Amino acid sequence: MYFLYNIFVLVFGFLLIPISFFNKKIKLFLNGRKDTFQQLSVLKKTDRVVWFHCASLGEFEQGRPIIETFKIENPTFKIVLTFFSPSGYEIRQNYEFADVICYLPLDTKKNVNRFLDLVHPEISIFVKYEFWPNILKELKNRNINTLLVSAIFRKSQVFFKSNSFAKNFMRNSLKAFNHFFVQDINSEKLLNTIGFNNVTVSGDTRFDSVSNISKQDYTLDFMEKFLKNDTNFVLVAGSTWHQDEEIIINYINKYATTEQQFIIAPHNIKPTEIKKLKNKINKKTILYSEFHLHKQEEQVLILDTIGLLSKIYKHATIAYIGGGFGNGIHNILEAATYGVPILIGPKYDKFKEAVELIDKKGCFVINNEKDFIDNILFLKNPKLLKNTSEITLNYVNDNIGATKCILSYIKKNMTNFTT
Repeated sequence: MYFLYNIFVLVFGFLLIPISFFNKKIKLFLNGRKDTFQQLSVLKKTDRVVWFHCASLGEFEQGRPIIETFKIENPTFKIVLTFFSPSGYEIRQNYEFADVICYLPLDTKKNVNRFLDLVHPEISIFVKYEFWPNILKELKNRNINTLLVSAIFRKSQVFFKSNSFAKNFMRNSLKAFNHFFVQDINSEKLLNTIGFNNVTVSGDTRFDSVSNISKQDYTLDFMEKFLKNDTNFVLVAGSTWHQDEEIIINYINKYATTEQQFIIAPHNIKPTEIKKLKNKINKKTILYSEFHLHKQEEQVLILDTIGLLSKIYKHATIAYIGGGFGNGIHNILEAATYGVPILIGPKYDKFKEAVELIDKKGCFVINNEKDFIDNILFLKNPKLLKNTSEITLNYVNDNIGATKCILSYIKKNMTNFTT
């Protein structure tokens, strides 16, 4: 099976080359990997290294509290952070808590051996998923302590399919993990059914991540200037797509009163798309990039930048999280940690936190413009708004602690992790 897999990886890598001429993301994917081994060459054989791997930006946010807490407590260790996707690497390539940040090379035997020879990690930590057979096989061969954190397993995955050709091959890869830290009991039970009992239900480290962000003192001067004294309602719409924006813009154009303000952070911030979005709004609107022209009379602010959204949610009366009319919603916890009621589109089933917050009445599903208006009116009631805010805040606070659990395991079971 490894023979077939290795052929597949080589063919996959070869096919990406012509595709990269027409796809910017694939081009970044390939070009970024050209520098991986050069970036890793700064590591010395005497360095004590911990390797964190995140598929993309979302997984990075889950790994972030572990990385930062570990680095603060163990400053002499070198942190190597790898990404599979450009959407993670390109945004976090200058992350201050990691000593080396690079792309994970393609999973060929040659790449894996060269990578591990350079990194020589004392422990490797994979965040949520990413099961690369050659890497995991070699980690096991080298007796490198390997953890999977904030993991979620589903019955539909290949590991649990009785009639899957690759079932045993992929299950064998799981043997590389010394311990699994999973988000829920269902994941633990699934792993138990295939013989893995080295499992702890620790929860999702994203709760720790967003909680830490909310406690930091972020002062955004432009937000202080944008929000008017008589504003009694602020809708922050984060990571929106076209269908999300149609509903929000219709409300702004038809029903928004002067004491209501809106902040829209589109997922796509290409200048042409931003211009289209702004032109659809009939209220006075300003872009973040043009905020120096602010006249204290704008009702809508469009964020044509990245990196600010998680800090802006604290100013929200209500948050709308985009993506629910497409492939799935974006991160709702960034808003929930501030005790903000949340509105989302209908595609949320794969997001555990959304399902749970909907059940608790802290999050509401929007299928159309009428649903949006009805929920805005519902949350205008001060008592209902207060109750909903408490639900979202308590939900986050009740679920923090995964980072502490994981680091406690490392300290107890890997005694060489003392400085």
